[in-house]
Amino acid sequence: MAIDCMRNIPLTTTKTYQNSKNESQLVFDSSILSHQRNIPQQFIWPDDEKPSLIDPEELPVPLIDLQGFLSGDSQATLEASKLVGEACLKHGFFLVVNHGVDSKLVKDAHNLMDDFFDQPLTQKEKAQRKFGEHCGYASSFTGRFSSSLPWKETLSFQFSPPSTNNECSSSSNKVVQEYFNNKLGDDFNHLGKVYQDYCEAMSTLSLGIMELLGLSMGVGRKPFREFYEDNESVMRLNYYPPCQRPDLTLGIGPHCDPTSLTILHQDQVGGLQVFADGKWRSISPDFNAFVVNIGDTFMAQSNGIYKSCLHRAVVNSEKPRKSLAFFLCPSKDKVVKPPRKLVDNENNQRKYPDFTWPMLLEFTQKHYRADMNTLKVFSKWVQQQRT
Repeated sequence: MAIDCMRNIPLTTTKTYQNSKNESQLVFDSSILSHQRNIPQQFIWPDDEKPSLIDPEELPVPLIDLQGFLSGDSQATLEASKLVGEACLKHGFFLVVNHGVDSKLVKDAHNLMDDFFDQPLTQKEKAQRKFGEHCGYASSFTGRFSSSLPWKETLSFQFSPPSTNNECSSSSNKVVQEYFNNKLGDDFNHLGKVYQDYCEAMSTLSLGIMELLGLSMGVGRKPFREFYEDNESVMRLNYYPPCQRPDLTLGIGPHCDPTSLTILHQDQVGGLQVFADGKWRSISPDFNAFVVNIGDTFMAQSNGIYKSCLHRAVVNSEKPRKSLAFFLCPSKDKVVKPPRKLVDNENNQRKYPDFTWPMLLEFTQKHYRADMNTLKVFSKWVQQQRT
């Protein structure tokens, strides 16, 4: 059934999703479209992918308490790593609580989204994402695709933690603050500071989760944590406007994240769904918890032992939905490959070729629309490029 929830694309035709440069592009202005009963055809999804009007069952995901892990309790750490491992073997999603992230920071990060997305379209377009790039403002995917468009707006920006080897001034490490200042001007400096702090908190949390993943796989705390200490990650603000025909469209279509790890914080509206056990299941919002899921890059790094999971977002006709997504990614020069302990030449051979994150990023931005087969098709593409 999972195959029916996405669109298979032969490797030789992966570019057919891209709009030609001569094609007029639809403008997604949420201040107008969110009130229209007749939504443009480009936002109407195929019948077999449209959301059900019946609320799905909730997905039972483990609620992992990180307090003992963060305080150095060895027994609590082993228990947390066990729960993480069980979730990643089953569907790749789990929740973390007592994670050490300041609740006020999370509230501010949610509230300040309105300061950006409530701006006129012309103001938001000052940060417009360019073709082939993954950062900037995107009003739906109107510049990339011509059908099955998501009912959403996003603002994405890069983040890198301060390097221990960086002798430059501390201001050079404030990449998020600099982004907001350069793209949107002084009036948005307060957003830059909050999202800089939020990204730093997410990076710290993700490194802790990498320790738990390493323990759960029997490779120890250090290998994955050290691999991502100099991460070059992506932060995304997601805004899903109301839609008068939520039965026809999707906030984001079925896909697996191509990144390593996603840490998501939902508002209280709800809309996240995961495809598990042959059907779509919901993950209810919990302000005190972060939703964590495995992405394709870490699936390759685990040699396919841990799976990235198909998920999507639905919209509603009454309220906007907002979420904060931090995508952990390795630095551009790191080669993604599994630790030797996870590769057995007889029983557990290498499933994916070596690659770098920029290679997979370019593939998903220029050649292929992410779905549940991204890693499989990307692996074939890498092999073709090398031969």
